[in-house]
Amino acid sequence: MLIPSYGVMAAAGALLALVTAQCTARAAGVSAAHVWNLCVVSLCAAIAAERLLLVAANWSALRRHPAWALAVAVVHHPLLAGAGAAAGLGVAGWYARRYSMPLRTTADALAAPLALGLAFEQMGALLAGSGFGLAAGPRLPWAVTYRDPQAALWSGTPLGIPLHPVQAYAGLAYFLLAASLFVWLPRQRRKGDVAGLFLMGAGAAIYLTEIWRDPEGRGLVLHGALDGPQIAAVGMVLVGAAVLWERKAAE
Repeated sequence: MLIPSYGVMAAAGALLALVTAQCTARAAGVSAAHVWNLCVVSLCAAIAAERLLLVAANWSALRRHPAWALAVAVVHHPLLAGAGAAAGLGVAGWYARRYSMPLRTTADALAAPLALGLAFEQMGALLAGSGFGLAAGPRLPWAVTYRDPQAALWSGTPLGIPLHPVQAYAGLAYFLLAASLFVWLPRQRRKGDVAGLFLMGAGAAIYLTEIWRDPEGRGLVLHGALDGPQIAAVGMVLVGAAVLWERKAAE
């Protein structure tokens, strides 16, 4: 029996994020029960959006192999991630408003668990060959070489070529960001600071690690100077900076 490494790691990261969100909710001073419910409904919305998009994009293949529909949700792609993030964020905003949850405090509580979940997701992508890196050459001692045809089928991963383990670079960055936010949360003076730091840190991690990712299918713009995830990363950094600047100006 095949065990989908990406799906397993992503699920493990989601479960760990849910558990740790209970701790960060109490540290931030927001209802842990509401945070749990918000995370669950947002996660379900993100998974549903990703699955629907993936099925639509691979409908011809799924018509020939219907059983693949049971496993396609474990495929990693920036377009899927964007759709899932948008759906999850929209549902989270609706739930927070529906139950009058303080926006900044709730965002602070979710920042570190989200970074932790992203770290696990990237390690799953490393195991599955998704979001693969550029060719590294034989002299890079930590280069990874994929040989499983499933990686080539679902992610277009080149087989038999040493690649930069860019997913590990991103995973390590998210782990460090999560640890920093866990430490900072109980010490912050202003609500919203942890969320702003998360946006800036995650945006910087995405922008820098995209330098070593293969650009195929990532929406290159400005003659290849930037790709889609890097544009989103710049937006995250700007929003995070605005949050921090607003709080500073309000003092």
